[in-house]
Amino acid sequence: MSNLSTTLWSHIRTVQDFPKPGIKFFDLTPLFMSSIEPLTDALIASIPAEQLDAVDSFVAVEARGFVLASLLAQRLGKGLVLVRKAGKLPPPVVGVGYSLEYGLDRLEMSAEVPAQKIIIVDDVLATGGTLKAVKQLAEKCNHQILGASIFLDLPDLHGDLGLNIWSVLDDKSQPQQDVA
Repeated sequence: MSNLSTTLWSHIRTVQDFPKPGIKFFDLTPLFMSSIEPLTDALIASIPAEQLDAVDSFVAVEARGFVLASLLAQRLGKGLVLVRKAGKLPPPVVGVGYSLEYGLDRLEMSAEVPAQKIIIVDDVLATGGTLKAVKQLAEKCNHQILGASIFLDLPDLHGDLGLNIWSVLDDKSQPQQDVA
């Protein structure tokens, strides 16, 4: 395991059975409080340089994806597009319903953002329901999806999602002693 991976994991709190039994929740709050520069560097390093050159905007998935995409957009001087839960964006919006590992939800994106080259950004990739919904939204809005930047991938929980996935960490790299 790399020093950076160890450093990042040391600032992630793992909470068993949250928000419901059987779910392992990765609390990134301590990471956001202490390791913004290494986190931003790791996100950038995980995405191929040619994709970073080509991207117009990062599409941020509510809520922790907002933090990660904002770091990328600010550091790289790119745009930021928000994907929010239903009713949080002013109309007109495009929306899709989807399943996540512990329920059902709906996501929306502004219908007024001009078509552009995007990278979807989210914190954790588990079953892929959220990412599939964001992909559908982006396609409905005619964006060209270059791929998805994911901080923590749980690859055993999802299959091929039909797009490039670039991740910083996966659950296989988690040190055993850090599991609560």
